[in-house]
Amino acid sequence: MQDLTFPRISAVVITYNESENIRSCLEALQRVADEVVVVDAFSEDDTVEICVRMGVKVLQRKWQGYSASKNYGNENCENDWILSIDADEVLSEELIASIKRLPLQKGRVYRLDRINNFCGQWIRHSGWYPDWKIRLFNRTEVHWEGDYVHETLRVPSHFREEKLWGKLWHYSYKSVEDHLQRIERYSELAAQELFAGNKRPSPLRQMLSPYARFWNTFLFKLGFLDGRNGYLISKHNALLVRKKYHKLEGLYEQKSFRT
Repeated sequence: MQDLTFPRISAVVITYNESENIRSCLEALQRVADEVVVVDAFSEDDTVEICVRMGVKVLQRKWQGYSASKNYGNENCENDWILSIDADEVLSEELIASIKRLPLQKGRVYRLDRINNFCGQWIRHSGWYPDWKIRLFNRTEVHWEGDYVHETLRVPSHFREEKLWGKLWHYSYKSVEDHLQRIERYSELAAQELFAGNKRPSPLRQMLSPYARFWNTFLFKLGFLDGRNGYLISKHNALLVRKKYHKLEGLYEQKSFRT
């Protein structure tokens, strides 16, 4: 039988202009982590000052993508067990208790039950929930991969995944405007990812995909059960797809002009 131990944990958070969120995030992390490391992409607000006042370790580094930033933070931790949390996420009381009594074992990764907040409402459908995320792992066994929009953990196929009790509160979008601003950023990154992979969907697919995304979110993923916000999320998902393909075509036009 494998020995059960309670090793020390390092929490890693990446930030850029997160002064509105970072205090709540760090207060919860400091209750479970022996060390908190913040990797900041040269924030222009009070993010760094807040982190310093709270006594966490701050590393400033030019933004090079989600995976690179998170791996950089992991590499600069004192402990091998990493709790990876975003600046707008907060551990619930139940999740804090789960982590505190958790006997961590190598060969395992641990999933957290994340629930997302949109304009003050906890979204329980629309493809946003359930939203289990692997966030607790041993850095000697797994690492972050992927560029542009989505970072993922490279986990060996034989590893066991364990789900922890308690919510990870994700205060993702405070307003409709906030969501729309994020869509601009994500659509740009998604277009760059497709362009880098030399991918260019047909005009028909580009035309139909936004409609498909809307109905998939609103109907098949039960977005209508989230009420008005479910409709807005469905609508914005379609807008993201439309903007992604529009920006992708712009990149190919630039390439054609240069050549």
